[in-house]
Amino acid sequence: MSPQKSIQSKARQIITSYHGPRLRIMEVCGTHTHEIFRLGLRQLLPPGIDLISGPGCPVCVTPIRFIDEAIYLACSEHVTICTFGDLVRVPGTNMNLGEARAKGARVQVVYTPLDAVTYAQKHSDERIVFLSVGFETTTPASCLAVRRAKNAGLKNFMLLTANKTMDAAYLAMAKSCDAYLYPGHVCAITGTRKLHMLAEKNGISGAVAGFTASELLTALAVIIKNVQKNRPFLINAYPRVVREEGNPAAQNLTSTYMQPCDAEWRGLGTMTRSGMELRPEYAAFDARRRFAIPDLISHANPACRCGDILQGRCQPTDCPLYGKVCTPDHPVGACMVSREGTCSAYYQYSSVASCDTSEPNMNHGGNAYV
Repeated sequence: MSPQKSIQSKARQIITSYHGPRLRIMEVCGTHTHEIFRLGLRQLLPPGIDLISGPGCPVCVTPIRFIDEAIYLACSEHVTICTFGDLVRVPGTNMNLGEARAKGARVQVVYTPLDAVTYAQKHSDERIVFLSVGFETTTPASCLAVRRAKNAGLKNFMLLTANKTMDAAYLAMAKSCDAYLYPGHVCAITGTRKLHMLAEKNGISGAVAGFTASELLTALAVIIKNVQKNRPFLINAYPRVVREEGNPAAQNLTSTYMQPCDAEWRGLGTMTRSGMELRPEYAAFDARRRFAIPDLISHANPACRCGDILQGRCQPTDCPLYGKVCTPDHPVGACMVSREGTCSAYYQYSSVASCDTSEPNMNHGGNAYV
């Protein structure tokens, strides 16, 4: 047996042989949720381990008010909205951006914030608002877009921000699980220092995980082994990408253009300093400062349980709308829209009974910790 197969086999053995107290592991990354389903890893878990999906999908935690603000700007202020594709289908209070576009609003799908800057350069007669949504991974790109727009002297480019940071969510959800499966791409930016502090000062345990079957199995096995030691821990099981210091260049770019602010999260409410907004010196690029957006009254479908799902309080199948009224073709909640959403993952992979988790070209990642 090759070293790779041996390591993977050992990780699987640790996972499948667990017979301790009930263990709740929360993955707070939408990509992890989908990969765990796609690879069939849930089928490996013994009855004593619960894998809970948390608030790790940036589109899913974006509140309805943000969608309503974007629709207001598009329909009432006649700006051009530039956005990633999944946000077009997220329901607002009365409609989504796709429906607003059908009624004449200008909504452009872009692949990066820099595409929105390019669009603004080519359409100087339009006012462009890019919907800046995401965690620490994508925020630097929005800052880079502001820098490019400023250097180009653009007066028609703005951001509508709903950027968030994960620290507050980790604290808010700590009682809902025994350990976190931390998101590798976020940690690649932030580093592991704050996670070590969460373990030391707040007793919050977890392992940073990559995205291959080998890396996910390793992280789960690491959590299972360390939980049994009965003391808080943080293990970086993704050392080929994640460093203690993170990515200083990305951190500096973000801190130059943005500052912390209180932010509303779908399901979690408003959390102190959990969001990022443009600094006052860049107010010319802030859509909320440029436009007098009214105090919108926003509300979701009362039967939709996206908020509870994001908190790990229930599974998508517990929602009365799931698979009936709410489907990927006709989503009622954001969790069914985004490719990182928990409802989307359940719907896409619910018929999968098992899946081969072997990988011909597995990267060792953090396997040294098993």
